[in-house]
Amino acid sequence: MRSIRQQGMSLFGFIIVLIFVLFFVYIGIKLVPIYINHFSVVSEINALADEPGLANQPPNRIRNQLITRMDVSMVRFVTAEHIRIERADGVRVIVEYEVREHLIGNIDAVVHFRREQTLN
Repeated sequence: MRSIRQQGMSLFGFIIVLIFVLFFVYIGIKLVPIYINHFSVVSEINALADEPGLANQPPNRIRNQLITRMDVSMVRFVTAEHIRIERADGVRVIVEYEVREHLIGNIDAVVHFRREQTLN
């Protein structure tokens, strides 16, 4: 009689693979909202750069307008302290911030963002 050998994953192997998959899904659930928030920041900075005549405004007015846009878009993590306005070769808006997200135990994810945009 010929024996038939089963092929496939054992229950223990399936549980190990499932743990890895769930770990990466958990990391994704924690980090994806941070990147979606950053895409909103980039979108608001680009919209601000497209406004005509804004480069002639004082820095506080530019900053306040950007903060107002971000409030309307419900952007988190960015405050007025994270926004710099530089006047060198044109007017540049620089938004630099970092986000710390608690993952597991004493492990945190730190994501640093920096975006520069020259106003027209």
